Amino acid sequence: MHLFFFRAGAGPSVALPVHLWRWLVGLGLSLLFGASVLAHGVAEGDKGYLQEISGVNLLPFMYLGAKHMVTGYDHLLFLLGVIFFLYKLKHVALYVSLFALGHSTTLLAGVYFGTSVSAYLIDAIIGLSIVYKALDNLGAFQRWFGVQPDPRAATLIFGLFHGFGLATKLRDFEVSRDGLLPNLLAFNVGVEIGQLLALLAILIAMGFWRRTRSFFRHAYTANVALMSAGFVLMGWQLTGYFVS
Repeated sequence: MHLFFFRAGAGPSVALPVHLWRWLVGLGLSLLFGASVLAHGVAEGDKGYLQEISGVNLLPFMYLGAKHMVTGYDHLLFLLGVIFFLYKLKHVALYVSLFALGHSTTLLAGVYFGTSVSAYLIDAIIGLSIVYKALDNLGAFQRWFGVQPDPRAATLIFGLFHGFGLATKLRDFEVSRDGLLPNLLAFNVGVEIGQLLALLAILIAMGFWRRTRSFFRHAYTANVALMSAGFVLMGWQLTGYFVS
């Protein structure tokens, strides 16, 4: 499925509605001042809780998984890029399922079997996934290279990195291995619940926006902003890697 929207000779508008500019400014501030807290992070209180408990604790881990997803802007930005030009629910379900499959696989395997890759590098790749999806939406690969990568494969592959990123953080917190597997499964269920809730909000907002005349005028600028946010995430994480 080709997701880009340009027509020959069509020039994109660069004007954005005031409410969208406010959202982008707020996002930029959160990226600059809160990236170390939110991106695949776990709040200090949750971190202490994870380190102290042992045994099977399904509901707390499910809650933490859902909380992570609805506050994880890197996930949400990628999901926004994925569904930006998807109009049918069956297509949305397919792509979100591929993302969930990748995310769940590496989250469970990464924590259960152990990982040793730098969280900074994994999170930089997650930033790259946002850049990639924005460029895909803009039709850049078709224009630059004359080919259109399979967006389904890309969604699955980047989903693996998103899950692997969380796995590296949970490993750092030294979660007890007593009851680890059921707790991880509960955490993953919570992640998927949070993903569905966030996706529902995104789809409702996109549905209203798509009914306005401004959608195609501002879609180009929105994806440029999405790409810029991905570059900010990449830069932040790579800086952390080299200075840590």
